[in-house]
Amino acid sequence: MSERRPVAFFVLASLFFGGTFVAAKAGQAYIPPLLFVALRFDIAAVVLLGYAALTTSREELVPRTRGDLAGILAAGVFAIGLANGLLFVGQGYVTSAVGAIVFSLVPIFSPLLAGVLLEDERLSAAGAIGTVVGLVGVAMVIGIDPGNLLGAVDGGTTIVLGGAISAALGSVLIRRADTTTSSTVRTAWALPISALMLHAMSATAGESMAAIEWTPVAVLALVYVSVFAGAIAYIAYFGLLEEVGAIRSSLTFYVSPVVATLGGWALLGESLSGLAVVGFATIVVGFAIMGHETLAATSRRLVSTDDSSIPVSNPIPSSIRIPTRLQSWMALPRSLSLPFSTSSSSSSSNANSNGNSQHATIRTHTGDRYVTGYGPDGD
Repeated sequence: MSERRPVAFFVLASLFFGGTFVAAKAGQAYIPPLLFVALRFDIAAVVLLGYAALTTSREELVPRTRGDLAGILAAGVFAIGLANGLLFVGQGYVTSAVGAIVFSLVPIFSPLLAGVLLEDERLSAAGAIGTVVGLVGVAMVIGIDPGNLLGAVDGGTTIVLGGAISAALGSVLIRRADTTTSSTVRTAWALPISALMLHAMSATAGESMAAIEWTPVAVLALVYVSVFAGAIAYIAYFGLLEEVGAIRSSLTFYVSPVVATLGGWALLGESLSGLAVVGFATIVVGFAIMGHETLAATSRRLVSTDDSSIPVSNPIPSSIRIPTRLQSWMALPRSLSLPFSTSSSSSSSNANSNGNSQHATIRTHTGDRYVTGYGPDGD
């Protein structure tokens, strides 16, 4: 079961997050976009707060520092609220696939903002090259015409792009806040803030509950984005982070567009241009360039079956029989500082004491620095 659990988490997170773009597109025919996402967070907040209350101790559930409050605000306002508000509005003008591909740029924008806002985060040469490649990829998806740049910046794609930038900004601000709460608890407190903010934006835009057509499709879409693509998907993603670390969990960003493309084609009759497909592949290449050191190290660990090739800092007692592959995982180099590492570095110790083990990877491993913890909730 322990070996299958990461696979189950990955499948659930990728499928549910990918389906968000299809459900958002379908539901907007009956529910105004900002009100749609506000109601989504109303329901998701109740579910996730209930889950956090049942699975977290009272001490861990209550924010204790200014950093905790700052992290919750950053998640609620930027990483979740504004990001999803712009996404749902923009999704009304683009296909599910294009919306998912553009939103998958969150791990590409994060290093740019981190280099400006975080003193200990600087964009490396590989990070700069990967970012440029990723931006070229999104230009292909959007279909920017170099001879008509002003005409290219209009439309729903630009709005979705603003949502991706907001999500990246929120994740960097969370990192800057140096919170002590877990990602699950932080998101549970952030969701009510997102809901209140979006209800205010909806009212300002002139949307009202009277405009909703409560058709079976509308109800199904709302339940899906609230419960399945909201609370359950976040729980699965957080579990994936704890099991396999941030680099591999970030692959959900690149599986979700595939799910959105297939779902949009099967349920909504949408299609995707060949240039958009090439653009998405280019974005993936940019991400791989940025995290090439960690991806290479991960690949070596996965294919290694020789115990002697990996130094063991904490030998396993002979009385305990553990498979060779699992022993290799438990003997990871200290410099990688993955969530279950026992690294003695100061930054890793600080991250572990804060209850955010994924931060150890950000602070101690250059390859993971620019993508660690940048998940859908900004974590």
